[in-house]
Amino acid sequence: MTASLETVSVELDEGIAWVTLNRPAKRNAMNPTLNREMVRVLDELEGDPRCRVLVLTGAGESFSSGMDLREYFREVDENPDPAVQIRVRRDSAEWQWKRLRTWSKPTLAMVNGWCFGGAFTPLVACDLAIADEDAQFGLSEVNWGIPPGGVVSRALAATVGQRDALFHILTGETFDGRRAAEMRLVNEAVPAERLRERTRELALKLASMNPVVLRAAKVGFKLAAEMPWEQAEDYLYAKLEQSQFLDRDAGRQKGLDQFLDDKAYRPGLGAYDPTA
Repeated sequence: MTASLETVSVELDEGIAWVTLNRPAKRNAMNPTLNREMVRVLDELEGDPRCRVLVLTGAGESFSSGMDLREYFREVDENPDPAVQIRVRRDSAEWQWKRLRTWSKPTLAMVNGWCFGGAFTPLVACDLAIADEDAQFGLSEVNWGIPPGGVVSRALAATVGQRDALFHILTGETFDGRRAAEMRLVNEAVPAERLRERTRELALKLASMNPVVLRAAKVGFKLAAEMPWEQAEDYLYAKLEQSQFLDRDAGRQKGLDQFLDDKAYRPGLGAYDPTA
């Protein structure tokens, strides 16, 4: 996979796929080539048993500075063929939220520097996010005379309160990783020297858990959040039953046995062992 990729690198280790946006000279701005390659990467890793968790990050000193203004906007806008713009937008949306948001394995964003504009979409689409305390976040589109593009505003609405979201959308003012954690845009902010260690720690925990149950839990939460209560109840019971059917390890039965019969697990007092 990695040998033929121009703008993305992939490292597989301990069940973790470290997927790195790899255009450091452009602060990992997302251009049409990167978007096409990320669709391919997600496709291949989804079926790769060596990957149990995906960590998305950026090469160098940036997570991503957003969409590449020259390649994604100017060159596409000047192309007389409207099909080009349609295809480029489709590839962008395909990986940044359509696939990433409900990908079948847990996903973590590791924000190691600049995270601007369009980069908010894959950041929010990831299940969890850890940021460098000094990482810089910003919605600078207003400075270029445009509103946030794609589904950036929708991504913010899913994670950040209205007052904070509108403040940064309307002013374009930047904020750091500490503030991102306070706003709940990310789960945690840690010192730069601990960023990979903390991300790895969390990724390994997820990699050790039942993958069928994790998928049902994450997809169920994300989709049910947009449903009426009655529809959500029916859908979540269906996900529960589906997970029991697909789970060859019978995780539900093992968990109940450890809790009710063996007394080997108590929330907060001991860990459930999925291998027992």
